[in-house]
Amino acid sequence: MTTSVPFLPWNRPSLGQEEEAEVLDTLRSGWLTHGPKATRFEEAMRSELGVEDAFAVSSCTAALHLALLAAGVEPGDEVITPSLTFCAAPNAIVHCGGTPVFTEVDPVTFTITPNAAEQAVTSRTKAIVVMHYGGQPCDLRAFRKIADDHGLVLIEDAAHALHASRDDLRAGSVGDLAVFSFYANKVMTTGEGGMIVGRADLVQTARLLGRHGIDSSVWQRHGKHRTAEYEVTVPGLKYTMPDITAAVGIQQFRKLPEFTARRTLIAGSYDRSLAGLPGLRLPTVLDGVRHGWFLYPVLIEPVGGRTRDIVAARLRDTYGIGTSVHFKPVHRLAAYRYVDCHLPVTEQIAARQLSLPCYPAMTSTDVQRVLDALHTIWA
Repeated sequence: MTTSVPFLPWNRPSLGQEEEAEVLDTLRSGWLTHGPKATRFEEAMRSELGVEDAFAVSSCTAALHLALLAAGVEPGDEVITPSLTFCAAPNAIVHCGGTPVFTEVDPVTFTITPNAAEQAVTSRTKAIVVMHYGGQPCDLRAFRKIADDHGLVLIEDAAHALHASRDDLRAGSVGDLAVFSFYANKVMTTGEGGMIVGRADLVQTARLLGRHGIDSSVWQRHGKHRTAEYEVTVPGLKYTMPDITAAVGIQQFRKLPEFTARRTLIAGSYDRSLAGLPGLRLPTVLDGVRHGWFLYPVLIEPVGGRTRDIVAARLRDTYGIGTSVHFKPVHRLAAYRYVDCHLPVTEQIAARQLSLPCYPAMTSTDVQRVLDALHTIWA
């Protein structure tokens, strides 16, 4: 029987009066493009993560593209990356002229494994892009050692893990470069937007490339009343974050600890209530990990007449509850089927994974609704 209550989406952002006031202040200031608010957002990220530099950009995909360009990826180079990820990183690798080398993930954490990555290193390898799946960081110390041992650039795709850490190392603070996403469904949002952080020399290269190759920002030139005095030192791109976007980010970043705490409580409720349901594997959090809980990813074994797709359809059609899948392996997408790789763990996870709703805007009633629906489906 179809539910009559409003649909519960898989994700919904949490926005309040603080964001509205910051945006209104920006509108009234008369300065909307990359300027004082974007700079303030960058400084907050740099200070919190303890990195050398930060540059606010238009999307995490833009950040990935700039990171790879700053790393010097060019035609003939290989970049190691998981296939269990969004297509943004492989797409950016290809647009730099590089070749993505897809490697296997850990069957417990779904993050890229150090052993698989090191085995994939060749004389053509330029960089490793690790991805902190769902908010659980990969083995940062192990990947830092691999990168150092082989002279590679380590790039952290921390789109899921802005408030996460492992072994007292903050996600995004270990790589030569790291990128974050502020897309509408992420742990904090600016609607669209991203950030690239890391080594000062590499971030500065990314900054130059991300503002058309111009040697000074428009905000700097505006302050000197010499907006036309600039030089283009390298053919660049337009990837800067506007201040009207950064205004939302400033307030969302301030709320991030509160958001993460709420996500953690919801994950705990799921853990306690769903443990023991046959054929349902709950996420495992490793010792020493502070999980960001962008995703609450379960695996559904095809037993008892239940498959991932059947459960998702029943939650949606009968109970009005949204879910999502993370991810269809990139090497199985049409644009990448030419890549010859054998990744059985990745493919098994991708066939069974389902992301349950887990976000701060969920009420206790919402959480209980998800739990009741799942228990009924498993009854």
